[in-house]
Amino acid sequence: MHHDAGFFADPLHWVVISFFLFFIVFGKKIWGALAGMLDARGASVRAEIDEASRLKTEAEAMLKEAEATRAKAQAEAKSLIEGAAAEAGRVAEAARIESEASAKRREQMAMDRIAAAQKQAVDEVRSAAAELATIAARQVIAEGLSLDSANALIDQAIAQLPAALATRRAA
Repeated sequence: MHHDAGFFADPLHWVVISFFLFFIVFGKKIWGALAGMLDARGASVRAEIDEASRLKTEAEAMLKEAEATRAKAQAEAKSLIEGAAAEAGRVAEAARIESEASAKRREQMAMDRIAAAQKQAVDEVRSAAAELATIAARQVIAEGLSLDSANALIDQAIAQLPAALATRRAA
């Protein structure tokens, strides 16, 4: 025989009733605590997202600033390189002009030395010829030479001219 003990006699029913009563009595507090924990976690996540967004904005600003600084540095470097190249060209041109002027001065000095040496040589030849002519004239006058003798003396004086010049140069 089956005896029906009733609804309250079954322990499973008491567990279900106590479960509902527990949530009715403590549900608000538990729900408030859970909601508070979830709200706190949500606020924490929002704060982290806001911080990440702020850091991203700062990083983007720093990147833009670094790119601007890099572009400015590249422009300055290009300007410096162009200036250095222009300065090098100017210095090279000035050096070329100076070297040409120096070469011209040296050439002129050499030409002046050559001209002076030529003048000195001509003067020496004239002086030696005059001395030999004087010596020959003295001999001709002293000996009362004939034309053949005079020509022989002149030839002899001309032959002695290189030796006379050599002795003058040595002196």
